[in-house]
Amino acid sequence: MNIQLFSKKVLVGAATQGIGAGIALELAKCGANVTIMARNEEKLKHMMASLPVLSPDQKHQYLVADFSDFEAYKMIISHYFTHHSVDILVNNTNGPEPGLALEKEVDDYQKAFDLLFKTVCETTLLALPHMIRQKYGRIINVSSLSVKEPIDNLTLSNSIRSAVIAWAKTLSIEVAQHQVTINNILTGYFDTERIQNLIRHESQQTGKSEEEIRKGRENKIPMKRLGKTEEYGHLAAFLASEYSSYLTGTSIPLDGGLNNTY
Repeated sequence: MNIQLFSKKVLVGAATQGIGAGIALELAKCGANVTIMARNEEKLKHMMASLPVLSPDQKHQYLVADFSDFEAYKMIISHYFTHHSVDILVNNTNGPEPGLALEKEVDDYQKAFDLLFKTVCETTLLALPHMIRQKYGRIINVSSLSVKEPIDNLTLSNSIRSAVIAWAKTLSIEVAQHQVTINNILTGYFDTERIQNLIRHESQQTGKSEEEIRKGRENKIPMKRLGKTEEYGHLAAFLASEYSSYLTGTSIPLDGGLNNTY
């Protein structure tokens, strides 16, 4: 299987590190014109320099946007789509703060809703008109295994990501006739800055060492290791390609077999 995305225009959120970076790199390796989006311009420039260019026609760019400030994000992304269109959209944001349900206030859930749901909804609805007109489009939502089984200490993520999945499934049915696909990746434990921060937070709460917590997570996974971001990029590239043209409305666990142990 040789995935080629030459001439395809891609927008990838939270793409300066972790899973977003892994996806952007893989799609660029497949020939796509990739726009990476995040809040830190210096990190965006650094990431841009690492994206491969396979031909003179392949061009990458970046967009500075902060997912945690929805009103500002709405203006930036609306302006972007006034001048650009995309064939492939990867909805990915930074995660909300960890914490227990009894620790959170109603305002915390509103902030998480703005971050995880409203940004995805806004970006998708702006991307769809072009996709529908051309009778082709790929929307990939980076989600979490927490939509199948809540993860301890991630009450905000557990709550809001489930709403995104339900909305995406509903929307996928409506746009399928236009040959636009919408699929979700349910993320397991990957070796990223996010997982390191969560381990550090858990260590501070429990008094356990970070190494002990990391080993505990690895031991829960049948493959006995954390995922690699390039492995995430491989699945995203498949979902972005012609090979996935009859696959829509799905939520695919990418977790080293962890989902099967629930």
